[in-house]
Amino acid sequence: MKPSKETHNEPTRPKKSLGQNFLTDPNYLTKIAAAVEAKQEDSIIEIGPGRGALTELLLQTGAKVIAIELDRDLIGPLRESFSRRENFHLIERDALTVDFSDLLYPFGSVPQAGTAGPSVKLAANLPYYISTAVLRHIAAQREIFTSLILMFQREVVHRITARAGNSERGYLTVLAELAFDVQKLFDVPPAAFWPAPKVWSSVVKLTPKPYFKDEAGMLQLVSAGFAQKRKTIANNLKAFYPKYDIALRAAEIDPKIRAEALTLDEWQRLYRAIAAV
Repeated sequence: MKPSKETHNEPTRPKKSLGQNFLTDPNYLTKIAAAVEAKQEDSIIEIGPGRGALTELLLQTGAKVIAIELDRDLIGPLRESFSRRENFHLIERDALTVDFSDLLYPFGSVPQAGTAGPSVKLAANLPYYISTAVLRHIAAQREIFTSLILMFQREVVHRITARAGNSERGYLTVLAELAFDVQKLFDVPPAAFWPAPKVWSSVVKLTPKPYFKDEAGMLQLVSAGFAQKRKTIANNLKAFYPKYDIALRAAEIDPKIRAEALTLDEWQRLYRAIAAV
C-alpha cells in the first residue's frame, strides 16, 4: 500500500517525536483486522489510527469504531476519510489520559439499566516508547473489554510472555499475567511499515481476567521484588517489607531465588502472606 497523496502540507509524514511507523502492508493489516474478529454489534476502540489503514478494514465490518488520535496533523485527514461513515467517531486525545468507559456511547446507544452493554474490543499499533505505560493504563480499565489486539515491539512481547525462570521476566510480565490471558499471534517485519523501524514487531491477543483483590498492593509487591533484578527476592523485599522473611517462609518461597523465578501463583501467595503478617 503506497502512502496516499494529501492536499494538506504532508500531514501524514511520520513523526519521530511520536514514534510513528505506519503499518502499510495489506497482508498484515488484514491479519490484524481478522484477529480483532469484529462484528456489526461490536464497539471497537482503536488507539492511534494513524492514516486510517486498519480503521478502514474495521469499519467495513459494520462495527462502531471509536478512534483515539493524538497527532493533530492526522485529525483532518481522518475526518476527511471517514466523517461520512455513520459508524465512525474520532477523538483527539492522548490515550494515556482516557477513561475508556466514557467513550462507549458516542452514537447515542446507551443501554437501559439492567441490560448488557456493547461488546467492546480494542485494537492498537502502539508506539514503542509508550507501550508499557499504555499496557498499565489498559490493565487498570480492562473490565470494559472483551478482547484486545495489540502490536508491540517484539522484545516487549518476549518480556510479557516470559515464563518463570526466564531472565526476560520482570514487572511487566507479572502485570500482564495478572490482568490478561496473553496469546502471541504473529510477528510483523520492519518492511511492513513506513518508515521501516529497526526492529520487528509482534501482535498479541489479550483476554481480560477478573481483578485481583487489592491489585495495587499486589503490583507494589511485584515492583519491590524486581527493584534490582540481580538481587535475591529477600534482598529486594527487605527494603520495603519489615517482615519479609516471615512472609517468604509462610509462602514457602526460597529467599535466595530471584524475582524472575516466581510464577504468578507464587506472587499471589506471597502477597497474601505479606498482607497477613
